[in-house]
Order: sequence, then C-alpha cells, then structure tokens
Amino acid sequence: MDDLTELLKGVLEGAVLQILARGPNYGYEIVRTVNQAGFESVSEGTVYPILLRLEKKGLVDVARERSELGPPRKVYSLNYAGQAALAAFWERWRFVAERLGRLKEEQ
Repeated sequence: MDDLTELLKGVLEGAVLQILARGPNYGYEIVRTVNQAGFESVSEGTVYPILLRLEKKGLVDVARERSELGPPRKVYSLNYAGQAALAAFWERWRFVAERLGRLKEEQ
C-alpha cells in the first residue's frame, strides 16, 4: 500500500511495544518483524529513534548482549511501565477504530 508513512508514524511506537511484549529483542530483529508483518517500507532509521524514545520514556529496559559479528548490541525488554503504555495504546486504538468504523457505516 502506497504512502503509509504518515499514518504509520502514529502507530509504530505501539507496534514496537507489542513486539517487545512477546519477549526481549534487539533493533534489527524488530525491524525485520515489522517488515514481515507487511510494512516493508519501515527501516532501521525509523525503528531506532522509536527505541531511543521508549528508552528515554522509561518504557523499556536495555541490556547489552555480546555479538559474535561486532560490538555488543542493545537488547530491549518491555518493563511494567511499557506494559501499561501498551495497554493504553490498544485502548486508544480501539477508540479510534470504533469511531472510524461508525463513520464508514454511516455512508
């Protein structure tokens, strides 16, 4: 689907939180997961700033893990505050989706 970038900006943080709800993960693998979900245009340049923002907000815990291919990599884990933020995201998502659905049905 063309030109999803603007629409996705508002939901990618929730998507990253949802991926981390499955278990600890690192940036490159998060990008791959988002791409495999059908959002091929989402790049590392989009996901890494989101991870930094989540870290600054205190929604994820970060650990460094040895990498056999280079420098240590950051592994992100969803913490309690992140779980609460994810629940709030889905609540807002349902609110918006419900109202958009109503608007569509009223045609």
